[in-house]
Amino acid sequence: MAKIALKVDVDTLRGTQEGVPNLGRLLQRHNLKATFLFSLGPDHTGWALKRVFRPGFLKKVSRTSVLEHYGLKTLLYGVLLPGPDIGKEAANEMRAVDQAGHETGIHTWDHVAWQDAVRDRDPQWTQTQMQKSWDRFVEIFGHPPITYGAAGWQMNEAAFEKLDQWGIRFSSDGRSEPNLMPYRLALPSGKAKHVQYPTTLPTFDELIGVDGASELDAVKQILAITQSNPNDQVFTLHAELEGQKLLPAFEALIRGWLEQGHDLVTMGELHQSWEATKQLDKIAVLPLAWAEIPNRSGELIVQTH
Repeated sequence: MAKIALKVDVDTLRGTQEGVPNLGRLLQRHNLKATFLFSLGPDHTGWALKRVFRPGFLKKVSRTSVLEHYGLKTLLYGVLLPGPDIGKEAANEMRAVDQAGHETGIHTWDHVAWQDAVRDRDPQWTQTQMQKSWDRFVEIFGHPPITYGAAGWQMNEAAFEKLDQWGIRFSSDGRSEPNLMPYRLALPSGKAKHVQYPTTLPTFDELIGVDGASELDAVKQILAITQSNPNDQVFTLHAELEGQKLLPAFEALIRGWLEQGHDLVTMGELHQSWEATKQLDKIAVLPLAWAEIPNRSGELIVQTH
């Protein structure tokens, strides 16, 4: 059957210290490896409260119980409590995942600042944020990141060009339909060197609560998409959700995929499989595009056709 890459976005201090080890133990039980993308600087989760005015945001948080998943303390970071430095306070948890053989890469420096601002920020701001994350990653792990995955599926052209300057070969910064077709971006500087592998499957928080859907219903919906589907997929999970309250639902999803005969892999293994078949020589070069997707507020980077 198909390959399904497991991409873990780690947004907060709590997610790093609690969700990441939980996921590590779960994956070890199933003899699986995943790609963990870390937020490496300050946790300013509380800043996200200003999104209350964004269309669709209140509906999303009411469905996914943000307070229950993230905790009151995390929601106060940057508002009533100082934002802790994730890379300094949770370096041991990050290194443990790397040492266990999982793939590790950069998610962002400051998650909320990046997600809410990067689309309209200039190259200098963008490169400063990215360089901070690179320097901290190397400081923690002792080696450069293998890959990258944008916070909130938000980037700009300068950010994509920075990935090429770093020598990143593959990244996952946008969304697409459940039919993975890697592509390269057309940038002002020319065709991007790195390959984009967009998230193709809906996330748990985009399904739970829609028309009363439960966690188990969300699992069934995702498995219905991958049942008898020969296309490779990328699934994004969050250490704050699937690494904590939704851990049993995520394990049910893993079991379902294995029963369907799919090969659960890291982003790097997915990239290697496309390299091995020489298909990357023929992939499309597409412009940077934005659109809304069901059950998530705001516009995200999307793959055009």
